[in-house]
Parts: sequence; C-alpha cells; structure tokens
Amino acid sequence: MSEDRKWDVLRAIVEDYVATHEPVGSRALVERHALGVSSATIRNDMALLEEEGYIHQPHTSAGRVPTDKGYRLFVDRLATVKPLSPPERRAIETFLRGAVDVDDVMQRSVRVLAQLTNQVAIVQYPSLTRSTVRHVELVPLESARVLLVVITSSGRVEQRVVEVAQAPSESLLADLRSRIVTATVGRRLPEASLQLADLIGTFEPADRPIVTSIVTTLSQAFASERADERFAVGGAANLARFGHDFDSAIQPVLEALEEHVVLLRLLGEATSSDLPRVRIGSETGLEGLSSSAVVSSPYGSADEALATLGTLGPMRMDYPGTIASVAAVARYVGRLLADG
Repeated sequence: MSEDRKWDVLRAIVEDYVATHEPVGSRALVERHALGVSSATIRNDMALLEEEGYIHQPHTSAGRVPTDKGYRLFVDRLATVKPLSPPERRAIETFLRGAVDVDDVMQRSVRVLAQLTNQVAIVQYPSLTRSTVRHVELVPLESARVLLVVITSSGRVEQRVVEVAQAPSESLLADLRSRIVTATVGRRLPEASLQLADLIGTFEPADRPIVTSIVTTLSQAFASERADERFAVGGAANLARFGHDFDSAIQPVLEALEEHVVLLRLLGEATSSDLPRVRIGSETGLEGLSSSAVVSSPYGSADEALATLGTLGPMRMDYPGTIASVAAVARYVGRLLADG
C-alpha cells in the first residue's frame, strides 16, 4: 500500500467514524469515497493499517475505528482546516465586540467557543506577569482618600482606594502621577512594581507619608492575584451528548475541569506561535482523559501571547472544524484585548 493510499483510507475511516460513530467497514468506504480500488483491496489496506496501530476492531465482525495513533496521523496530515462560514465569523466578532471589560471578554469567549464546537471551552485569563502598564490615574476623593486606577495592556482594570494621613494638594497629586507614569507605563507589572520603590525618596520628607501610602498600594495592585491562574470554563453540559465516547464515566473529565493546575497542563504554555496545538488521548498526560482530545491556541498581540484558550472533547471530534474555531476565537480575543 502506498503512503498516499494509506492516508486516503485512514482519512476516510476517521471522517466516517466522526460522522456516524459506527465502526467503518470496507464496503462503506468504497461506497462513500472515491478511493479508486476494490473492496477487497480496501480490506487488505485496513488490515495493514490495523497491524501498524492506526485503527482497531472493537469486536469481531465489526468494522474498524481509529486509534490515538490514527487520529494523530490524521491531524498531522491535515492539509487544510475547515474555514468558518461568513455568518460564524460575523457572530464571533459581533458577540465579542459587545464585551465591556476583561471578565466579560472571557465569559463571552467560552460561550461562543462552546457553541461553535459543541465541546467544553476553556479560556485562561491574560497573564499579569506578561501584561504592561497602559495607564495610571490618581483621583482625589473626600475624607483624605485617593482612588488609584491601573489599566494594563491586557485590558484589565484595577481600582484601589487609599486612605492617607491628610488630603494631598492638587500639585502633589499631579507631580506624583507624572512620576508614576514615567516610571511604570510601558513596563511589565513586576518591573513596574520595582520601579515604584525608588520614587518615595525623591519627594520632600513632609510629603513622603502620603507618597508612601499611595505607592505601596499601587505596588500591591501590580502584584495582585495572578491572573494566569484564573480560567473561564463553559459548555460542560456538552459532555452529556458525548457520554458514549468516553471509556469510563465522565466524572474524571468534570473533576479535571475543576483543577486549575490540570487546566494549565491541558492548555499548555502561551507561546508566540499562533498555531493551534492538538493533544489526543494519552498525549494529555492525564489517565482520566485518555478518551479525550484538547485543541488549544495562544492569544494576544502579534508580538507576544498573553494566555491560551481551547476546547476539550472526545477523541471522535471534528478536528478541522474545531481547530478552525479555536484559532478564530483566539485571533478575535487577542485583537480585542490589543485594541483595548
């Protein structure tokens, strides 16, 4: 059997099994696909594919179904990814454009991705350690209080109210804001936090108590809860329609979705690559997900990835369609956050 025909036969088996969830026989392949050979030849080809571990026979007298190895070859040999329809693309853009803040973007992203793929959608919040300071504002309030507002490059808005020893003058607040902006805007949050420590000593001793309170609170805002440990998850109910696709109960999958460490492992590290990553069965590294597959993609700007998003579903999934949906949502989310 030539490599080209091996691929044609395997591709046909995967496509038919994904569509029907029924073991695929040689006669069905001949009838549904223009393979150009007889049913007997296809049976021989299937025997070789089974011998090489790409397909297996679930029970006697049945057709064949793909193995982890077969799905992997299918994904690796995908020449094209099923394009999204114009209505699907417009729906993604319109739905995400209505978001009012980062939390809303994350929630809308999992909803649209779960609807597009009929799988579980997982979106990692933008990483604070990768974000830079975009804007800082100091707003005087009544009763010797100051409102601090920080906006990051990922669109995250952090607000803190500081109680100071006495109401700061407008000139002091304006000077402090100017120096903070110069020291922090455009820098990553961890670096910006370090830059703030040097500001206190540059002010007059009489102003330092006020400056210290504001700078300390601002540093805490920069170093607040790590956003890369936060996730939005949606579409878990979609697992019910695929219950028969999992070798064991769905419970291990649901438990995995509750563990942030597991979600980090499933989605993988955010890299500058914009290509979706596909992990199938044992490639997930989790025994309870041996019948699952994960498709993930980084999102962010053209220069740097902020985090990752993806889907979890059965191995018997529409890989071309899922890859296209994950990639499209990642592009829109990255563009939306970059436009801020």
